[in-house]
Amino acid sequence: MTNKQFESEKEYESRLCIIKSMLKSELITEDEYDKIDKILIKKYSPIFGELYR
Repeated sequence: MTNKQFESEKEYESRLCIIKSMLKSELITEDEYDKIDKILIKKYSPIFGELYR
C-alpha cells in the first residue's frame, strides 16, 4: 500500500465514522447514508473500505 492509498483509506474511514454516527443519531436516513457512502467510495477509492460497511 502506498502512502497515498493509506491516506485515502484513512480519510474514507474517518468520514465513514462520522456518517455512521449521524445515522445512529437519526440525523440522516439509511438512504442518505448509502448515497454519502457511494460518494465517499468514489472520491477516496478505498482498498479496504468495502469491508467496513
